[in-house]
Amino acid sequence: MKNKTRILNLMVLLGLTCTALAATRIKDIAYVNGVRGQQLIGYGLVVGLNGSGDTQRATFTLQSVASMLKRFGITVPDAENDLRLRNVAAVMVTATVPSFAREGGVIDVIASSMGDATSLQGGTLLMTPLSAVDGVVYAIAQGPLSVGGISVRAGGNEVRRNHTAAGRVPGGGILEKAINTPFGNDTSLVVVLLQADFTTASRVAEAVNGKFGSKIARAVDGATVSISVPQEFRDSGGIVEFIAAVEVLETTPDVVAKVVINERTGTIVIGGNVSILPVAISHGGLNIEIQSTPIVSQPYPYSLGQTVVTQMVTLAASEDSTTVTALEGTATVQDVARALNSLKVAPRDIIAIFQALKEAGALKATLMII
Repeated sequence: MKNKTRILNLMVLLGLTCTALAATRIKDIAYVNGVRGQQLIGYGLVVGLNGSGDTQRATFTLQSVASMLKRFGITVPDAENDLRLRNVAAVMVTATVPSFAREGGVIDVIASSMGDATSLQGGTLLMTPLSAVDGVVYAIAQGPLSVGGISVRAGGNEVRRNHTAAGRVPGGGILEKAINTPFGNDTSLVVVLLQADFTTASRVAEAVNGKFGSKIARAVDGATVSISVPQEFRDSGGIVEFIAAVEVLETTPDVVAKVVINERTGTIVIGGNVSILPVAISHGGLNIEIQSTPIVSQPYPYSLGQTVVTQMVTLAASEDSTTVTALEGTATVQDVARALNSLKVAPRDIIAIFQALKEAGALKATLMII
């Protein structure tokens, strides 16, 4: 019961947070068009594993090792039959280069096993070129892996904690080429909202115009705001200073009333502006418990009988008492939480109640199930 109350109180807290943090900086809800990271990918090998690498079934790993050895002047005629490797694993290496990164900068890379390796713990990623979608190599990755888990196997038994088939190389990628990051010109720039909303876009334009005293900003659509750079910033080449001044302006974002439900984990998040029309809620359940107990019938000695195992099945059914809770007027998040607390329902039952409220037309919000 305490856990249920904590969950419902958390639902109220999350809802109230949306209204408490009304004034928000533009940089927290939007970004300048063109300022974006670049994703990189590459194929590499992880060595130094303690017998937890790819097996002979991963033929591409053997071929990769043979190709690598050939570059060092070592020839393996029949790699699939001659090589017996369990300390090597083939991995896909991914990374994201932040905006304005320059040559010589370092980035974190992630190596994920693509074969049948059981663990990458203790391994070292060999030099791996990382390229973008255009095929150009922008970074080189190499270094020891940090795996957030353990995997121990002995005597046919195995103990595993967390995921060990992927690891991170902190600072393991070195940028070899800068990625161009255009973010407007000397005359205009575009601000893009992280969550499209016409009201928020209009308020962002109003905040910019209110700061600089002219109609330099206008909402193009629900996601973009076009801003003309004032003449004083154009003459001095201060486009960066102008963007910095725009980013720290505060505005009040508006969001759609929404209830987000994760049925797999039982998580429920209710927005602060969710409301419910007058409705009565009743919830009850039928609990059925089935127990099976094995009964062994042992024959007398020398009776030539056979041991017989039978199952004794016990079935018990109970029905929870139902309670009707009425919500009068337009209920807020706090009212909903109090009503659900009075029903003493579990989180998964709350999910069913919200779905029923939506079907009844009483829930004035978007119901999203993830």
